[in-house]
Amino acid sequence: MLTKPKILIVCGTRPEIIKLAPVYHFLRRQTWCEVQWLHTGQHQEMAEQILACFDITPDIVLSRAGSSLSEFSIACRQQLDVVMESNTWGAVIVQGDTESAFLGGLSAFYQRIPIAHVEAGLRTYDLTRPFPEEGLRQMLSRITHFHFPPTEGGKNALIKEAIPVKNIYVTGNTVVDAQKWVIKKYNIYKAITSGRNILVTMHRRENWGSDIEEACMAIASLAKTHADLKVIFPVHLNPIVQKSVDPILGGLANVTLTRPFGYLEMQQAIANAWLILTDSGGIQEEAPTFHVPVLVLRRETERPEAVHAGCAKIIGTSGAAIIDEVNALWKDAGLYESMKPSSNPFGDGHASERISEVLKSQLSH
Repeated sequence: MLTKPKILIVCGTRPEIIKLAPVYHFLRRQTWCEVQWLHTGQHQEMAEQILACFDITPDIVLSRAGSSLSEFSIACRQQLDVVMESNTWGAVIVQGDTESAFLGGLSAFYQRIPIAHVEAGLRTYDLTRPFPEEGLRQMLSRITHFHFPPTEGGKNALIKEAIPVKNIYVTGNTVVDAQKWVIKKYNIYKAITSGRNILVTMHRRENWGSDIEEACMAIASLAKTHADLKVIFPVHLNPIVQKSVDPILGGLANVTLTRPFGYLEMQQAIANAWLILTDSGGIQEEAPTFHVPVLVLRRETERPEAVHAGCAKIIGTSGAAIIDEVNALWKDAGLYESMKPSSNPFGDGHASERISEVLKSQLSH
């Protein structure tokens, strides 16, 4: 009798949970493998909320130690090694570019367990932007066996780095699988709203300080110019971000500053938006599902597919650029319609199925 391969999913942050949840649910329905979910504890309260949203109860939960990233990393790695040694794992699945993903991959590598990297091949080739994520995902690629880039662009980046083509499988992005799952389960759809909603998110470390402040000044100017513009800005809990945002935007009648949204709240906010201004990579991927154009408040993106498709535009954080770009879309209906995506360039909602098929063909003998 053949033994079913055991697959371990390792993750610890909110974005990882969102993007691995559909993979987990798909694998659990299969008869050829057994799957377990390990939560590293990198995010705690946020992670618990999103795990509940996706009906996931982790099989293994590590204890978070210390408050710094280095203290977390040391304790996490020690506990991961115990888990890796305690079972005969057929593969370890990690996602993206977090500390949890890198530690999960590194621990598996030392035990000679094949690593499956979901969302492989994203690159800016600037190790400082985003930091430390760009370094983590490049390092993960050196030790990964199953590379699952979401798009051909990711595949091409990996090929240029001498990753064997036979180990690269383009799957689409699992974020679209996750969106389709929650849209159906929680009945998310575009609400009828008066005026035009602009959803704003800014949190990236490289934008802290003067860049966020300049962007906020531009948003304040737009809010004062257009009375029927409604700005919704879920402000990151980091005091550095709040100190930049609150004094500039806090007193305007048509600007709503809120606490950070939960996943379902954010999906509904994206669905309701006329336009999105963001420095978030995840929102660049999610907005096309709801046919919403995006202005990217960064100098570069590791997700160029939306830019190439015409539904996103990189504009940086210059106040003049923000005002000019929003006003152009405000005044020109044809320009706005040309930026509205008809489909999501990052995926079709079947990435989890493709990942499962690859692992089944390679692991079940």
